[in-house]
Amino acid sequence: MINLKNLLGKIYNLISEYESSKTLVVPGPKKTMTKMKYRKRNILRNLMLISFLAATCVSFADNYPKNPNIDIVHYTFDITLTDETDLIKATATLLVKFKTNGIKTLRLDLINKSDKLANKGMLVKQILSQGKALLYSHDSDVLLIDLPNIMANEELSITIEYEGIPNEGLKIGPNKYGDRTFFSDNWPNKARNWLPTVDHPYDKASCEFIVTAPLKYQVVSNGLKVEESILANGQRLTHWKQSVPIACWLYALGVAEFAVQYVDTFNGKSIQTWVYKQDRVNGFYDFAIPTKQALEFFSSYVGPFAYEKLANIQSNSVGGGMEAASAIFYGDKSVDGNRSIRWRNVVIHEIAHQWFGNAVTEYDWDDVWLSEGLTTYFTMRFIKHAYGEDAFKEELKKARATVFKLSHNNEDYRIVHDNLSDMKNVSSGLTYQKGAWITHMICNYVGEEAFQQGIRDYYQRYYNGNATTMDLRMALESASGKDLNPLFNQWLFQGGNIHLKGTWSYDSKNKLIDIELTQTQPEKFTFDMPLELAILTQDNNTINKEIIQLSKRKIKVSIPCESEPSNILLDPETKLLAQWDFTRKN
Repeated sequence: MINLKNLLGKIYNLISEYESSKTLVVPGPKKTMTKMKYRKRNILRNLMLISFLAATCVSFADNYPKNPNIDIVHYTFDITLTDETDLIKATATLLVKFKTNGIKTLRLDLINKSDKLANKGMLVKQILSQGKALLYSHDSDVLLIDLPNIMANEELSITIEYEGIPNEGLKIGPNKYGDRTFFSDNWPNKARNWLPTVDHPYDKASCEFIVTAPLKYQVVSNGLKVEESILANGQRLTHWKQSVPIACWLYALGVAEFAVQYVDTFNGKSIQTWVYKQDRVNGFYDFAIPTKQALEFFSSYVGPFAYEKLANIQSNSVGGGMEAASAIFYGDKSVDGNRSIRWRNVVIHEIAHQWFGNAVTEYDWDDVWLSEGLTTYFTMRFIKHAYGEDAFKEELKKARATVFKLSHNNEDYRIVHDNLSDMKNVSSGLTYQKGAWITHMICNYVGEEAFQQGIRDYYQRYYNGNATTMDLRMALESASGKDLNPLFNQWLFQGGNIHLKGTWSYDSKNKLIDIELTQTQPEKFTFDMPLELAILTQDNNTINKEIIQLSKRKIKVSIPCESEPSNILLDPETKLLAQWDFTRKN
């Protein structure tokens, strides 16, 4: 069901914003005043929409049992690893804030040890708070803890002692060289396999990992290393602390025989490379660039980098990349000494995630495109910045081809899910590539200046917090003064893509270009979008560019042209997600 408290909070913020806009004195040209009126109009429209949702309790959220009255502020995980067994022994200490009186139970996710998992899973030994044992139940992968009498705004420390062999979430086994390693793989909701957490992105918390392991291993995690000590029994204790709140799928732990390089700094924060000891030379070479350049670009375009360091880490728990906050994992094969374009782009993508998905996190899994779609687009934006316009357009064209290939047998796929229930479907290639294309079309519609301002406002407002698709829309509308509801509804809340079939001809008597275009995708998916076209001379130079509106299933337009063109090109600047069959009419 819809989160009424969050909606009411948005209503309050909108009322405050509207009141401030009424009293704001805006000096300058009439254009500025018009933008101000647009802003006030958009605030009122969004206020009415959110109020309607609050009143009708329409459901646009995934099915996770959220409790906004409980906030996990911080997790500390104290974990012991050995080479003799895959069993982990752990203590989790949670600092929990309760926002209302009388909360009786704390619900956490933790996979049970069970026969169905071949005795893998976690077994809780005891739970303590303030030195006293708490009653609990642990069934069906849910840990329910009975609480003492709790007052509003009270914080309580709760300690959970447990052990077990992780079924997923923490991969224990040989890397490509046959060396034993331990690497986390929490995406999207696998943290519960080895960590007692609120395993959902809506509840972000800071964290720390205190890991005791055999001396030969180095340990890497989120945040900053605050201790590394050699213990008397041939063990090493390593303590990492992440002071910034993040979703628990972003919690990272890597334990291996690493080669470690401190590559550079960015704004006083360390840039690091962690690779297998055998890959020291190739790994240090491969990861040396473009990390710092990407950090500089995203900080300049979007806003400040949120974390204490940035480490690129070779791992055997992922195939491509995993954007764990401040500690990014890349697959075994990421290191080859070739600095391939493919892996370069993976690095850029995972660094972009530090802004989209990590610092600003989707409130629901239904809005996962805010993580993957925006990140894919901003990967392209860095490519444009660093490698030029042609490289940017090539990425867009490849993404467009991917969208139509993946949509061929899945036309109904919508980018914003509707009450996602099966986490296996949390994302697809369309989430990435179509989400990126939608972001590109939004940018073209509002204009570059308004787009950047909207993105910066969105990032600043929800920095180290959570956001929804509506939050992004409101930020972009406020910056641009444009109504984005039709565009968002067409592309995010329904499936389908634009398929065009058409012809053109030249009427030499009346000096007109006659164009006919038909949208041939299923009728339930009708789009109203601008389409740019280029008119070419006989020597293939551009005479003119025109914009026509795809406002109906079938349109006919005539364009004045003094001389017969050699060709008409649709979408010459790669601005529209569409496929077409467009030829000259004989």
